[in-house]
Amino acid sequence: METWLIFELLTYLIICLAAGAIYKIYRPSRLWIKSHWVLIAVLTGLYILVRLAIWGLMSLESFYQKITLATMPIQLIMVALNATIFVLMYTMFLQGGMAKISKSKIKGELVDVKWSDVIGMENVKEEAKEVVQLISDRARVKKIGGKILRGILMFGPPGCGKTYLAKAIATETGLPFLAMSGSEFVEVFVGVGASRVRKLFKQARQLAEAHGGCIVFIDELDAIARKRVFSVFGGTEETNSTQNQLLAEMDGLAEKKDKKGNPSPEQNVIVIGATNAPESNIDQALLRPGRFDRKLYIDRPGLEDREKLFAYYLGKIQHDSSINVGKLARKAVYKSPADIENIIKEAALIATRSGRDVVRLDDISEAIERVDMGMKHKRTMQPKEREMVAYHESGHLIVLYILHPVDDVFKASIASRRDTLGVVYHQPREEVFTHNKERLLADIKVSLGGYVAEKMRFGTTSDGVAADFRQAMTVAHNMVWRFGMGDSEYLGDYTAIPETQLSDKLKETLNEEVDKIFRACLKDVEALLIKEKPLLERFVKELLEKEELDYDEIENIFTEFGKSHIKVA
Repeated sequence: METWLIFELLTYLIICLAAGAIYKIYRPSRLWIKSHWVLIAVLTGLYILVRLAIWGLMSLESFYQKITLATMPIQLIMVALNATIFVLMYTMFLQGGMAKISKSKIKGELVDVKWSDVIGMENVKEEAKEVVQLISDRARVKKIGGKILRGILMFGPPGCGKTYLAKAIATETGLPFLAMSGSEFVEVFVGVGASRVRKLFKQARQLAEAHGGCIVFIDELDAIARKRVFSVFGGTEETNSTQNQLLAEMDGLAEKKDKKGNPSPEQNVIVIGATNAPESNIDQALLRPGRFDRKLYIDRPGLEDREKLFAYYLGKIQHDSSINVGKLARKAVYKSPADIENIIKEAALIATRSGRDVVRLDDISEAIERVDMGMKHKRTMQPKEREMVAYHESGHLIVLYILHPVDDVFKASIASRRDTLGVVYHQPREEVFTHNKERLLADIKVSLGGYVAEKMRFGTTSDGVAADFRQAMTVAHNMVWRFGMGDSEYLGDYTAIPETQLSDKLKETLNEEVDKIFRACLKDVEALLIKEKPLLERFVKELLEKEELDYDEIENIFTEFGKSHIKVA
């Protein structure tokens, strides 16, 4: 019996020595052992206890062996039941559910998103390639005395590919990718957010030790990165402690050294954050050197990038080969990559519901309209009311086409969508990032076109002009109060000064300037629609018959009447 026990112990010792050798030679095994050391210890203890129990059982007489074996299942069931009850009671009452809440799923993965998969952001992709080069050459950077990249912060509108770009950086560097959302760190229980930050970086360091580096991606970083708030009574918000822990962890990345004093592989943890919030909302402590060293500004795709996006997503579905991708790109100004993907998917659904296997251009046009304006729905209107809506939209249409220097008309409709009875769908012909005085005046005139057309035909107007008036008044007010575009000598942004500090005379003068702009625009619109009354009547007739007019139909009618877009020098 003693010989058998010695043999068992020697076998276990050999297994431990072999595991130690593997741990020493094969680096990824260290990560697995460090992550599961508790499980290994428990299993080892159970193994030893079971072997000792068997050894002790074999030394008993036959009668006592049978009694022990007979009662063992009941004893095991009772132990398991008692342990389960204890854990439940501890979780529910002593910990208040914290055991469940504090769990956070953090999973490392080797993603597979190549540069060729990143479409619609060519400018920022070049900056990202430089980041990849810095990460890949971190040893050479360190050798010449440079600073290893610690953090990258991406700013940009939603749906523009921030997460996708982070995965591409991880793929190109060949490093594991850990991803979490900022909201996952936010809890009502004190300390949970900071605990999750520690857990995230602990796993990142383990992956870095096993693979030579790791990328941590925190989406919606503003949830924990906004400017910290400190209470006069001494307390702080829970997000403050979470952010403080993030700051401490990022500082700790630069101090890691191995036992020989050399830089540890754990230093090669790169943190990538993404947010839709303005940069001014982010706490300055996160933006200082040594934390988020590099900033990437991601914008919506331009014309060429939109063409590539439409071609890419159309390649995933069955579509009509005659579809003009350039025309679609011009119609989708300011659309994000996510918007374009959604449009193509919606077009495929429309074609399927129509019983077709191929997506046509009109399906994509309808998809754009559904996304931007909502679905059409049937409303029964009186003939006069329907005619008034047709005049209203025709007024908008003519003023927009002839007087607006930037926007183009893509569709006019008197079909009900959402809470509107009709709509003129228009977009800039190309990206324009500033609004000059001419464009703002044109916006006011377009808003007034519906009111003037109704008044010309019926001698009265409807409450449908309320939203138009609100929009026109807002533009005129901003032109005078904020942009210095009035005719008076007063220049500056007067909205930056509290109204109580402005004199009544000044406010009266500024408001008179607003009214002057408003009435001048109204006069120009009246003159245009009176002059183009035959054109107005033609569009009303077409809308009443067809309910909707597309871009080509609108363009043909204007060409028939010898009209063209306003020429801008």
